[in-house]
Amino acid sequence: MDIKLGFELIYDCPQPTPMLLVLNIHYSRASDIIVPDLVVTRPSVPIAAYRDGFGNWCSRMTAPAGRTVITTNAVIRDNGAPDVFRPDASEHAIEDLPEEALVFLLASRYCETELLADTAWKLFGDLAPGWSRVQAVCDFVHNHIEFGYEHARPTKTAFQAYQERRGVCRDYAHLAVAFCRCLNIPARYCTGYLGDIGMPPPYGPMDFAGWFEAYLGGRWYTFDPRNNIPRIGRVLMARGRDATDVALVTSFGPNTLSGFRVWTDEVLDPASPA
Repeated sequence: MDIKLGFELIYDCPQPTPMLLVLNIHYSRASDIIVPDLVVTRPSVPIAAYRDGFGNWCSRMTAPAGRTVITTNAVIRDNGAPDVFRPDASEHAIEDLPEEALVFLLASRYCETELLADTAWKLFGDLAPGWSRVQAVCDFVHNHIEFGYEHARPTKTAFQAYQERRGVCRDYAHLAVAFCRCLNIPARYCTGYLGDIGMPPPYGPMDFAGWFEAYLGGRWYTFDPRNNIPRIGRVLMARGRDATDVALVTSFGPNTLSGFRVWTDEVLDPASPA
């Protein structure tokens, strides 16, 4: 299938404000892109591209004083299959993990393994290692946290989400990531597009989504404790230790986000993808 996706972010800045953007489709999906997700601004300002330490495609710009619109509109080809399900995928001994996976065993800004280790081992330590244990983590988090945008705040950590039992998709992902790391399973935070393709109505407002990947059986697999079922049309934008590394916009100065729209829709007429 082809999927049309994009966003519109509107910022009001009282002064020129430097910004870092992580708003492009991940390089691993580059060959699937039909209409490129070029980020443009109104008014037009120079945008410089770079790759961060995790390989994500990023941009930097300076928003002028006043109102700035940041937007893109792209089309990507997707295989239409749900997230991969591999119940036989096994855990690895730490000494057998590839070096690039080791950083995803460590505590990070939003994933305080030192505060959750005892809880993780009490909840999941006696379970069979491998896919089923990661799924048990997802099941617990899915049932433990009540979803609601009114529960969102940018400073909330995995430990706080565990205590408060309320949050948004990033809080589900942070808590599951922290639990996996406590259990010596590498886990990395992901952000991207996830529409309602293949799901029955009613549909809620579109937003960017947060999920995670766990390293099992020699590769990374997608897990989504917020939805907790395999989904169709997931489009990765960035990966990192937690939401700090993949923040959509990091600004260096006061500003107001006065407009926010995201869209992810199946193209029903592939002959006219735009």
